[in-house]
This record gives sequence, C-alpha cells and structure tokens, in this order.
Amino acid sequence: MCIILVYALVFTEISLVYASPSQGPFRTVSNNHQFYDVQAHRGGRGNVVESTLPSFAWGLIDGATTLELDNGITQDGEVVVWHDESILPEKCSDTAPVVPDDPAYPYVGRFISNLTLAQIKTLDCGSKRQTNYPHQLTYPGARIPTLREVFDFVSCVDLSHQILWNIESKINARYPNQTAGVDDFVQKQHEIFISSPYYQSITYQSFDWRTLVAMKALDDKLTISALIDEDTAFTPRGSISPWLAGLRLESFPGPTLSEQIAQAAHAIQADILSPTGTFLIPSSSHERSSHFTTPEMISEAHRFGMKVVPWTVNGLDRAEELFKDGADGIITDYPNVVRRWAKQQGLRVAPKYPRQRVFSCLYQHMH
Repeated sequence: MCIILVYALVFTEISLVYASPSQGPFRTVSNNHQFYDVQAHRGGRGNVVESTLPSFAWGLIDGATTLELDNGITQDGEVVVWHDESILPEKCSDTAPVVPDDPAYPYVGRFISNLTLAQIKTLDCGSKRQTNYPHQLTYPGARIPTLREVFDFVSCVDLSHQILWNIESKINARYPNQTAGVDDFVQKQHEIFISSPYYQSITYQSFDWRTLVAMKALDDKLTISALIDEDTAFTPRGSISPWLAGLRLESFPGPTLSEQIAQAAHAIQADILSPTGTFLIPSSSHERSSHFTTPEMISEAHRFGMKVVPWTVNGLDRAEELFKDGADGIITDYPNVVRRWAKQQGLRVAPKYPRQRVFSCLYQHMH
C-alpha cells in the first residue's frame, strides 16, 4: 500500500511543482553551511511519521538546511535510525516474526539493543499518527531504516551532497544496559561516517558527553555538538551527572548556570552547544520562571567560538526570541514553518528539493 501511494505521489507532485512559481528551479550550491540552520527534527515529525525515509523525504522538500536524526545499535551491531531505546506501541506495530516460533516475538516493547536488524525490519512504523502531532502524514508499511539506507536515499536526491546532517548517539548513560555502550556507538557510527560522501557535512551530537569526548579523540575533524537539558544538567546535591563525562557544572566559574554550561561544553572541545530551547526553570520566588537557554549562555558559547543550536522549538515566538539572543540555528518538528519565518526575516534559507525527484527516489528506496 505504501509503495503504491508513493508511486502515485510521484506523478501527482510533478504537476504541482511545475505549476508553482514559488518553487523555482533547484540550484546546486557547494553546501548548506551558508544558510540559516533550520534543522528537521527526526525529519520533521510534526509533518510526517518520524525517522522514516518519508520523513527525511519531506525534510528535503520543505527546504531544511540540516536533517537531524538519532542512531541506535541492534543486537547484531547494525546502526539504525530511530529515536527511542525501545520499540513503542504508540509508534510501531508487529507484522510477523522473522522466523516461525521466534521466542523474541512480539518485538514491540523490546529494546533496540535486544533485537536483530532482521527482527526490526518486520515492524510497521509508518501507520500510526501521534496524538501530539495531528498533522502527521502516515506511510503504512514504512520500516525503521539503517543509517546507510538513509544516506543512500538522500544521495539519490541530493546529487551534489549539499545537505547537512546532525546525528545523535542514542545512548543511555543512566541505564547502560538498555543501549549499546560508548565504544560501540563511536566505532560503528564513525565507520559509516567516513565511508559516506557526507562525512564533511556531519555533526555528531549526544546527551552523553562521554561519546563526544571519545569521538573527538578518534577523529578531531568531526564537528561535535553537546546536547543538554534539565534532566542531564541537574542532579541531586553532591552527585555527578552521568551524562557530562565526569564534569561538575558548579566547578566552572560562571558566574551563572547558563555560563557554566557553555564553559563545560567548551571544556570537552564541543563545536556546538545544543540546549533545550523551550524548558522553563521554575522560580522559587515571585520572579518569573526563566528559560534554560538564555542570552548569557549563547553569548558565553560564542565567546569560546561555539555555535548554539537549541531544540526542539516549534513556536515562532520562541524561535524569534532565540534568534534575537544570537542562536545560530533552530531544531524543529516543523522545518517548513521555521524556514518560512527565517525567509521573512531576510535570512538566507536552503533550497527546496524538487518533489518529483524526491518522490522518484523514495519510490526506488522503499521497494
């Protein structure tokens, strides 16, 4: 059903593209670094079922500067593109066991690290629209792709390899038995990175700063991005966060927490600081709550030569605030909306890929 739908869309979208004067011809450029960094979170999960080939297809159509995605590692060592540590019933459905009487079946509910790629490939992760994202397009039958499959699909569309990538290691520092470990992530992801034509366009991000330190030690040419939020920054008094590679934020001079976070990211040689852009820190007084990401954090990061790219920002009021504070990009579930806003601000935005090319490649790669 999914393949038939894609096939029909190929021909439908050809006429729409050529009928739209706003689309314009697609022009090849050297890379997307020259544009304001609108990052399509999981391909743009506000618009399409997340982390599937169709979601990345629409990220290209919507003119994202960067495709943002997550990696897990299967029991047999394959790098897959999926956000969650386990297969959630809200997103995926079982279809059939990979072999008769498979004792691991049903696969829904199990950790990625406890399933083989063959088992994962039986799952339908394109049929369920998420309650929080009522505008999602569904693609029944869409499978969880490998990282190599995503690179191959996008290369089919992006012949000049100009799209940028922000790729996360989905490792659990607090509960290490739920995911593969630091060495597995770094070695297996890096092996794919260096064999890809996109090697120079990849940013490597993680909440687990141990993976960033390890990746930088392995390959100091790779751009790394330090993810952080209230769950990884704040710990019970006196304890060390398992997420920050042994660093204590309070050991940095600050003077504010925002500046300490930027200083800590600089200490691990991060090129980018990527904090939560929407979380409000509750106030213990009558003062208003304050945002986790502040102008002081952005200014301090810039002082060290780091960029700041907050996540996941879906409201334009907050996007505007962050831009005025100096944010270098926005990770969003709605890249089409944020790109439209950025264009209105007079910012240079990445080109949209022609729909007929995208859907033709999608049809080829979903067989």
